[in-house]
Amino acid sequence: MTRCSSGVIVELDVPARMRDGVTLRSNVFRPAGPGPWPTLLTRTPYDKDDLRMHAWCGLDPVLAASVGFLVVVQDVRGRFASDGRFDAFLHERADGYDTVEWAARLPGSNGRVAMYSASYCASTQWLAAMERPPSLAAISPALTWSEPLDGLFARGGAIELGLALRWSLENGFDSLGRLGLAADERARRVQALVDEWDRLATGCWSLPVEAIPALRRHDLPDLGGIRALEDPEIAARCRVAGMYDRVAVPTLHTAGWHDIFVQGTLDNYGAMAATGHAARLVVGPWTHHAFADPIGERVFGMRAARDGVAAHPNGTWSDLQLSWLRRHLLPERDIELPESPVRIFVMGRNEWRDELAWPPARAVRERWFLHGDGTLTTAPPEQQDVGTDFVFDPMDPVPTLGGHGVLWPGYATGPVEQATVEARDDVLVFTSRPLERDLEVTGRISTVLHAESSAPSTDWVARLCDVHPDGRSFNLCDGIIRVRDDAQECRRYEIDLWSTSNVFLRGHRIRVHVTSSSFPRWDRNLNTGDQRETRHAVARQRVHHRADRASYIALPVIR
Repeated sequence: MTRCSSGVIVELDVPARMRDGVTLRSNVFRPAGPGPWPTLLTRTPYDKDDLRMHAWCGLDPVLAASVGFLVVVQDVRGRFASDGRFDAFLHERADGYDTVEWAARLPGSNGRVAMYSASYCASTQWLAAMERPPSLAAISPALTWSEPLDGLFARGGAIELGLALRWSLENGFDSLGRLGLAADERARRVQALVDEWDRLATGCWSLPVEAIPALRRHDLPDLGGIRALEDPEIAARCRVAGMYDRVAVPTLHTAGWHDIFVQGTLDNYGAMAATGHAARLVVGPWTHHAFADPIGERVFGMRAARDGVAAHPNGTWSDLQLSWLRRHLLPERDIELPESPVRIFVMGRNEWRDELAWPPARAVRERWFLHGDGTLTTAPPEQQDVGTDFVFDPMDPVPTLGGHGVLWPGYATGPVEQATVEARDDVLVFTSRPLERDLEVTGRISTVLHAESSAPSTDWVARLCDVHPDGRSFNLCDGIIRVRDDAQECRRYEIDLWSTSNVFLRGHRIRVHVTSSSFPRWDRNLNTGDQRETRHAVARQRVHHRADRASYIALPVIR
C-alpha cells in the first residue's frame, strides 16, 4: 500500500477470485477518508501498471480518486498480474460480472460501479453489462466496435490485416513471459519478436495470409483477426450489435471521426438511445491514438483536443465524463449535464456543435456522380458516357496512406495528404469544381459503383477527400467491399464509407477515389477466388458511368 502526495491511497495487486477459482489482480485507488465512494472500474489486457494505458483511455485514476472516486484497474484473465489463460473475449462476460460485484463490496465503495475506458477495455464493459450485474450503474465505452466483422476483424469482407498483425504481435510479449522459459531462452525469443515487429513492413506481404507466418514463427496465437472469417464463434464472443436489449444501464459513447471503430460507436449510441436508456455521444476529430493536434497531418485547433482546454459545458472531455459518471453513481446529487445528448466536432469549420440526435434528421442525401472525364457533379451522366479502366496488381497494391486503420509505426493514421496515392495509375480520381459556397456533409456516406473485373473475385475501394485551394487532398473516410464470385459481371456495388462531419469550405473541392486495394490495412484480393493460396492474378477493372449504370457517392448534406 502506498500514499500519493494527493492523499490518495494505492493498493497494488489486490486479488479477486472468479467463480471458477481463477484469481485476477487489480490496483485500487482510494480517496482519503472513509467514504463511501462511487466506484469506477476498468478491465484491461494492456497492463494495469502501464501509465501510458491510463493516459490513452483518458482517465487518471489518481486524479479521479482525489476528487472522490474509488478506482479499480484490473488485468484481465491471463494478462500481466492476473492468473489464468488469456483467450481474447472468451471470459470477459463472466469475469466482468464477478469483478463488478467484487468491486462493489470493496471497503469504501458505495456499492454502485461504473466501467470506463476504450477499445478492448470498452468491449469488456459491453460484455459485462450484457450479464446485468446488479451493482453496475453505468458504462462509458469509447472507441469501440458494434459488429466485429465491420471494423475489428474485417471490413466489407476483407481482413483488417494491419490491426490483426499489430494486435497479436504486441500482445505476444506478455505471452512469452508466461511460458516459464529459462531467462536466456526468454531473452532470445523476446529479441526475435522485437525483430519481427521491426520487419512488419515487409512481413505483412507473406502469403497465404491465413497462415500468419509472422505469428507462427514465434508460436503466438492469432487473437482472432484472421481466424474470425472462418470461425463465427470468434466474432460472436465480442459482438455488441443485436445485444442492446441485454444492456440496462446508461451509456456514454466517445468516438473519433478518424478512429477505426467510429461507425461501431455511432451505431452503439443510436441503438442504446432507441432503447430509452440514458445515452450520450461525443465525437471528436480523433484517431485511435491521437486526441490533440496534429491529428494525421491536420491541425484542428486547441478546442479539438480531448483534454487540455475547456471546450465543453462541463469543461474538458474528461471533466464531462467524470460529471456524467458522478451523475449516475450518485443519483441523489443534482449534477447538471448539457441538455443535448450529442456533441460532435464539425471539421472544416473546426467547431463543436450540439445535436438532438445522431444522425441529424435534417441532412438530405445528394448524389454526386462520377463521370468518365474525371469530374464529380450533381448532374447525372449521359447515356453515352464510357467506362473508366485501370489495372489492379495485388503484388503492387495501393499503399495505405492515413485513414481509420491501426497499423504499426511508419504508417500514419488520420487525415494525410493523398498526392502519392492520387498519382498512381490504379487509382481513379473524380473531382468537383471549386465550391461557390460552404457545403456541410454530416452523416453516413456510401458510394455506389457499377463495375466489373476480368477476375472472378476482386475488391473495390472508395474514399472521400477534401481538396484545399492549394491542391492538397486530405482523406475523410473510406470503405471496401470484397466480391467473392462473379466479379466479371457488371453489377451494382454499394460501399459503406461510414460517417463523418466536415464542411467543404468555399473554394475547396470534393474528391472521390476508386481503386481496388489499401494495403496493408486490408489484405490484398489475389483475384483468383481463393485467398488461401499464394497464386495471384492481375485484373483489369472497369467502372461504368452511363445513365443506366451510373456510379456516384451519396453525401448527407446539411444546407
